[in-house]
Amino acid sequence: MLHTLLLVLDLAGTFVFALSGAVVAVRRELDLFGVLVLSFAAGNAGGITRDLLIGAIPPAAIADWRYLGVSVLAGLVTFYRYADIERMRNPVQLSDAAGLALFAVAGAQKALAFGLNPAMAALLGMLTGVGGGMLRDVLVTQIPTVLRADLYAVAALAGAAVVVLGSLLHLPPTATTLAGAGACFGLRYMAIRHGWHLPRARADAATSTDGPGK
Repeated sequence: MLHTLLLVLDLAGTFVFALSGAVVAVRRELDLFGVLVLSFAAGNAGGITRDLLIGAIPPAAIADWRYLGVSVLAGLVTFYRYADIERMRNPVQLSDAAGLALFAVAGAQKALAFGLNPAMAALLGMLTGVGGGMLRDVLVTQIPTVLRADLYAVAALAGAAVVVLGSLLHLPPTATTLAGAGACFGLRYMAIRHGWHLPRARADAATSTDGPGK
């Protein structure tokens, strides 16, 4: 049951993250190959990183053809139906938020299944969630979303923490997974909608503390 749940979450997260990568690629006017590369990178970087860290070798994204299949499907759908996808409000941000939520809880669940302690499982869930978006942004030479001081990594950590807490309380994994995904997506969506963010560093405040002559 847990194996099936993890597979479904992984494939769903791969698809929506791949969709966000493909949309960014089309906006940057990449060719079809570039769109497919970016969709695969965005959809699978987080899961590959997670699997390497917990010793799940070879990573599922490489060993199972379905990960490549859903990534290519997302890329092709975006390439040929981009106008339909663009009609959505903030398609990249919404698909990114959905992928973040699914990968955060899947990463935490898989880390727990491999015997990691609760704190590390939550952190690995967060890493799984942010990995794909980071690589997507790096490949198109923009500052990764996770570094822009909004509720991105924090949302992923919150979702993963719900999964870990549910495991500690011996609650049904399906229920805690859904609750964690909902918490992560809800936080991320509210951050997008209302501009919630963490405190930002201010360059003017930093320079004002420098003494004369610096």
